[in-house]
Order: sequence, then structure tokens, then C-alpha cells
Amino acid sequence: MIRALLVDDQTLVRQGIRGLLELVEGIDIVAEAADGQEGLDAVIRHRPDIVLLDLRMPRFDGLYLLNALRDGAIDVPVLVLTTFDDDELVLQALRAGARGYLLKDVTLDQLAGAVRTVAGGGTLIQPAITERLLRAVRSGAPLDEAPTAPLTDRELDVLRLVASGYTNREIGEALFLAEGTVKNHVSTVLVKLSARDRTNAVLRALHDGLLG
Repeated sequence: MIRALLVDDQTLVRQGIRGLLELVEGIDIVAEAADGQEGLDAVIRHRPDIVLLDLRMPRFDGLYLLNALRDGAIDVPVLVLTTFDDDELVLQALRAGARGYLLKDVTLDQLAGAVRTVAGGGTLIQPAITERLLRAVRSGAPLDEAPTAPLTDRELDVLRLVASGYTNREIGEALFLAEGTVKNHVSTVLVKLSARDRTNAVLRALHDGLLG
């Protein structure tokens, strides 16, 4: 059972998302919070497997919660659910440690799949808004400067699937590779791109035009 925490300041939105996810086997909303501080308290109290996080909230927003989790070394995967009305805010959230994001108009199947992927350690960037994110990366604040090394064709194949939210096991099945081999490729990609994690690697690859 995936234990999820839902953080959104709009009561109706929280109720709607909770009602939908209650229809999905294997996902349980263990708590709700209306802002970033309440979310942080709920993470400490309930220790969820994943946080579903809105970014735009009064008082303490989603970025506040992400920074608090990072600064407190609290390792819980965060999936951002947003209307995507602020490109730079989303980029800041990804850089602060969010492992994925979705628009709030996704289907239930897409939402449930994203929850499973991110809770399982994967990274998910919704294809429908990847191009908009790419424009934001290129026009907004630059990524930390760091040298990068060229990727092989196989490493690029792995990186594209990472960007699509595939887990290591799923990448292995898609490319006919052992899961251990995929882990080695992912580690090499992180080193070559000077990226601290999978999400940062995807952002850097988008910035450098490696994903097409």
C-alpha cells in the first residue's frame, strides 16, 4: 500500500483528488494539509511514502515545504500537482528536490501511474508540458555551471526513458537490459551531466538539447 500525503490549500481540490485516488487499489491518502508548514508537520507525523504537493498556497507554499524537507534531510518523494501558471516556480521546485510534476487536468490513470512511479523511486516529467519546460529552462535562470561529458547512444536511450518516468526495471524491459546494467548507465549519466539526481539530469539534458 502506498501511503500518500495530499498538500493543497483548496479544500474542494483536496476532496476531489482524495475521492479519485480512493478508487485506486494500492493507494491510501493518510493525511491532508492546507499549506507547506502543515505539510511538513504531517510528513513528520505520518511518514508517508509520497507527498502530492500544490505549489501555489498562502503563507507557506510548496517551495517552502520542499526546501524544509531538503534542509532537514527528510527523504520523501514529492510529486507536484500544478496548474503550471508559473514556469520558474516549477523549475525551482524541481531543483529543490521534487521528483516529478503533473498538470491538475490529468486523468485518474495518469495520476495513479505517476504516484506509483515517484513513490517507487522514479522521476516523472509529463510529456505534454516538456516543451514548455524546455523553453522555461532556456529562458530562465541558468542551471549551475558544471562540465559535462558526451553521452553514448545507449546512455541517451536510458536518459529518454528516465525523462518519461520509467523505473530502472521498466527501462531494462524496454531496452532488453539487466536492471543492474540500467543502474550502471543511470549512474554514468549522472556523473557525465554533473547531476545530483535523476530529475536534475533530465533538467540539464533539456537545457542542453539532448532529448530532442
